[in-house]
Amino acid sequence: MDNTTTATPEVQQKTKFCKHCGAKIAEAAVICPQCGCQVEEIKKAEQPSIVINNANTNTNTNTNTINAAALGVRTKNKWVAFFLCLFLGYLGVHKFYEGRVGLGIVYLITFGLFGIGWFIDCLVLLFKPNPYYVR
Repeated sequence: MDNTTTATPEVQQKTKFCKHCGAKIAEAAVICPQCGCQVEEIKKAEQPSIVINNANTNTNTNTNTINAAALGVRTKNKWVAFFLCLFLGYLGVHKFYEGRVGLGIVYLITFGLFGIGWFIDCLVLLFKPNPYYVR
């Protein structure tokens, strides 16, 4: 028997040299397998261009309006009520301003619920919106 081997044709692969260590590497290689350095820029996939066609022409057509008088609600100015409470709160003047005559009389007789009601009302009025609504 012959010990001759048949030579298989080798696939010719395109190669290049590493810029850092000079090793022979595949042409498509981005990182050198010998030294581990990056040889080429990593190609990023292109992002698709996004087109937004917004033809929204909607407008607010809300015609609901709150008629405070129809609901039995009165609007009052926060600052008028606050200063009435601050200076004449022990007499209940701010309660008369709001239209709460019964509480105004109670404040008048008890000197602002002995000062405690007057103090609490001053703080509450500071945190109310302007104008505020009273039933």
